[in-house]
Amino acid sequence: MTPQKSEYDIVIVGAGAAGIATAASILKRHPWGLSIALIDPAGMHYYQPGWTMVGAGIFSADSTARTMQSRIPEGVEWIKAGVAAFEPERNAVVLADAQSVKYRQLIVCPGLKLNWDGVEGLSDTLGRNGVTSNYRFDLAPYTWELVQKLRGGKAIFTQPPMPIKCAGAPQKALYLSADHWRSSGVLADIDITFANAGAVLFGVAAYVPALMEYIKAYDVDLQFNHNLIAVDGASRTATFARTGADGAKDQVIWEFDMIHVVPPQIAPDFIRSSPLADAASGWVTIDPASMRHTRFDNVYALGDVGNTANAKTAAAARMQAPVVAHNVLGGLGLAAGESHYNGYGACPLTVERGKIVLAEFLYGGKVAPSFPSWLIDGTKPSHLAWLLKEKVLPMLYWQGMLKGRELLFQPDIVQK
Repeated sequence: MTPQKSEYDIVIVGAGAAGIATAASILKRHPWGLSIALIDPAGMHYYQPGWTMVGAGIFSADSTARTMQSRIPEGVEWIKAGVAAFEPERNAVVLADAQSVKYRQLIVCPGLKLNWDGVEGLSDTLGRNGVTSNYRFDLAPYTWELVQKLRGGKAIFTQPPMPIKCAGAPQKALYLSADHWRSSGVLADIDITFANAGAVLFGVAAYVPALMEYIKAYDVDLQFNHNLIAVDGASRTATFARTGADGAKDQVIWEFDMIHVVPPQIAPDFIRSSPLADAASGWVTIDPASMRHTRFDNVYALGDVGNTANAKTAAAARMQAPVVAHNVLGGLGLAAGESHYNGYGACPLTVERGKIVLAEFLYGGKVAPSFPSWLIDGTKPSHLAWLLKEKVLPMLYWQGMLKGRELLFQPDIVQK
């Protein structure tokens, strides 16, 4: 799609949750007089937090999808194109067709890349041979199909090295699957393994005791320091790189009847090769409070693509969007003071159908509940938290976050 202009006041790369929410937040604060462009080649927009529920038969896949055109805020031009490169020295974004779009302020939020090819053989067998993943819209229904059909045998759930989007999602798939097998009376006939490349069950210790109760209740074989490196769908075997307590490394091969795979995750190629990226990690280098690039004052990043230490969740993007919106307007001389992001992230851990451990935290793993403990104690499974996930959060996403309705998530403003 050819841009209508050659230069805009604000260019946003990525029309996912972070990009659309930020555009909407900018317009809420300054609804007229700005030229804003959103660059994204995708034709559909997805509510990705719902895919775990699709994989458990609770949501339909179609309920998590909308056309991109219907989500673009009024007053924003959608440039339906891919990005090839960034040229921040001349304030330009180069599109895949070599056209340049110039900006006064740039917001980078294209999400991350699910590196399916990072696991040998995985791409060739996804969606068949019992190999699935809730991290893809078209595969989440297959997860539910496999869960319903499995009446005995071996089920493996994997988690790759951090960082990944929604670090609790690998466990959510496990818990909801196990809960279905328990309610169906076949749990005792299914050998469940959770192979985690990391060394802890969850990064915020306050929530681990409640999660461990479910690991025990579902009789899960919990294996830390096991990183999936290959899948052979035809033979239904998975190969893991294992690191022992003494640091010794080897490989183990396990057979499976079903495997739910979470792929390794990296920054998009056009980010990793750009001057915006941290050379070591490939993520965009930004200040963790202001979300401003550390070298280019008129460049911001948010969502999954930043190198900040917060969890990569939709809840984090919801908090970051108004921060970036305010600071970008400040860069244009249209807002006073500077807004800071505190690292807030949330992960509603669906430990069984009808109950959730609602993990909420800030930078450094500081627990940060949104509700009083008498209403929802996030360290314990809660039915009210389940209703929040099932009924409230989808509506909050479509009608709140993507519309610039910030409700309880208005940012604090500090003086520069």
